[in-house]
Amino acid sequence: MFFEEIAKLIAERTGCDITEIKPESKITELGIDSLDTVEILMELEDIAGVELELDSPVETVEDLDKFIQSKKG
Repeated sequence: MFFEEIAKLIAERTGCDITEIKPESKITELGIDSLDTVEILMELEDIAGVELELDSPVETVEDLDKFIQSKKG
């Protein structure tokens, strides 16, 4: 549901081609570190309209998408 937005933010932050970002892509392998993750979450809060406090580890883009969906209710 939020995959496209997540992929867009990752591509902007890392400079990688958005077409290379897949749901199963590991966030760390895309060049995203913990600080980047926090900043991406802050941007996604605005997009999703919910507060996102990462309370469980996410490894893939799909994990992050599912996490946001679970908080969206």
